[in-house]
Amino acid sequence: METAFIKTPLGVAKIAGDENGISVISILEEGEITNAIPEVLKEAVQQLHDYFVGNRNEFDFKMNPSGTEFQQRVWQELLHIPFGKTMSYLDLSKKLGDVKAIRAVASANGKNPLWIVVPCHRVIGT
Repeated sequence: METAFIKTPLGVAKIAGDENGISVISILEEGEITNAIPEVLKEAVQQLHDYFVGNRNEFDFKMNPSGTEFQQRVWQELLHIPFGKTMSYLDLSKKLGDVKAIRAVASANGKNPLWIVVPCHRVIGT
């Protein structure tokens, strides 16, 4: 697993992944910025940079987050929420086929390991 730390307008982002894809993007309060970005992380780093300068509003690099089958389903559905739009936990639960799964959906949303890229911030309460 390769790791890099980059400066973003929101703080230092930790990016970790390998040839199978990016598995973690998280924000830290502080950290030492990586000078040489590992090859397997370069596309993700570039796309994040493009996002923060306003030249990108979706990501297409290879992702490989670790989670349960249910969490993976929730995270995949989050990718379908358009840039600039929001969706309620209830609506997301309905899209996943179980209106009673609101709490489980919220929990999976909160465990999203790919900050900004998988847009968990677009899900709101009703």
